[in-house]
Amino acid sequence: MIDRQSAGAFPAEPHSVFRAPDGKIVHEEMFTRGGFDGPFTYFYHRFPVPPHRDARVSARGWPAPVAAADGPRPLRRRLYQSDRVAPGGMLVDRRTPLLFNSGLTVLVARPALTDDVYFANGDGDELWFLRGGSARLESPCGWLELRGGDYLWIPKSMIHRWHLAGPVSLMGLEARGGVALPRSFRNPLGQLRLDAPYSHRDFRRPQGPVATFDQVPEGPRELLIKKGGVFTRYALDTSPMDVVGWDGFVYPFAFPIESYRPKTAPFHLPPTIHATFEGDGFVVCSFVPRLVDYDPRAVPCPFPHSSVDCDEIVLYVRGDFTSRRGVGAGALSLHPAGVAHGPHPGAYEGSLGTKRTDELAVMVDTFEPLAATAQAAALEDPGYGESWG
Repeated sequence: MIDRQSAGAFPAEPHSVFRAPDGKIVHEEMFTRGGFDGPFTYFYHRFPVPPHRDARVSARGWPAPVAAADGPRPLRRRLYQSDRVAPGGMLVDRRTPLLFNSGLTVLVARPALTDDVYFANGDGDELWFLRGGSARLESPCGWLELRGGDYLWIPKSMIHRWHLAGPVSLMGLEARGGVALPRSFRNPLGQLRLDAPYSHRDFRRPQGPVATFDQVPEGPRELLIKKGGVFTRYALDTSPMDVVGWDGFVYPFAFPIESYRPKTAPFHLPPTIHATFEGDGFVVCSFVPRLVDYDPRAVPCPFPHSSVDCDEIVLYVRGDFTSRRGVGAGALSLHPAGVAHGPHPGAYEGSLGTKRTDELAVMVDTFEPLAATAQAAALEDPGYGESWG
């Protein structure tokens, strides 16, 4: 949640009679988190809520993550090539789970078609990173334009649909405990602090709502909801995009990775300075082009480290990576806890005198070990683990 937003038409007081110009009552929906103790948004619908019927288990959706039999053995560094995922199809069906634990699933996808159903993920928030392509997200809050280099946050159970004009490349996190901005970036009122690595202005909010009193857009009359790993299909009598106004703190948003402003110092700072989002048991970091350590004695390359409590994954997006040679865009590395890792041989010495870095990458650290799926094994570069010697 970034801040309060409102759009469209809504009454002066919550829970009060509100009528459209034709005299028909407008139906209020409260979209709440944390029961009634957390952030919430009011939605104002032209039609009664909920309008769905004919519930049945659906064969659509994507497979649940299942650990490969030999996934964690032997313990070693691994590299997965996300561009080997078959392209095409709709995102609602074509998500490939690579890594997971009890609270987080890491997915990759290369869809090319607009979803032909509305979707709501009742199992957790979704945080996506668009590595390439462009898209539009449709939700009751309005339209959200997306382009390569954007993060996208979709709240748990928010009905939405992806609109694509061509192929896109994505890495996604399904976070069962939610995704948030780091608490240390906010002041007591919830405003982003002056020393935070981004400002409220860097985030893009939906433009909408989609509907007006006079016109409710046509769209699919099917809704797919994921809950407990099961996909349920509902028939819709009316469009779920019939919202004519909304007011609150819960809505999808986009954040361009290159709007991130990391700190610099005379000597190398730890990866925590790149923290961008956090969740229950994990943190997401953004590595963007920046000036590096400026003391003449500094070693700009990341120091070798044994992170004994975290598994680390890195999605390489573009640029020259100071700590590693031979990886390209779309590669996703896994460096598990228990194995020391650090710069590629020669990179430590080769970084001396470097003034800036050109890398763009997304890192996720998890405190619970990640299991690899059979789908991940099919994308693995088998020589990566031995390439550090």
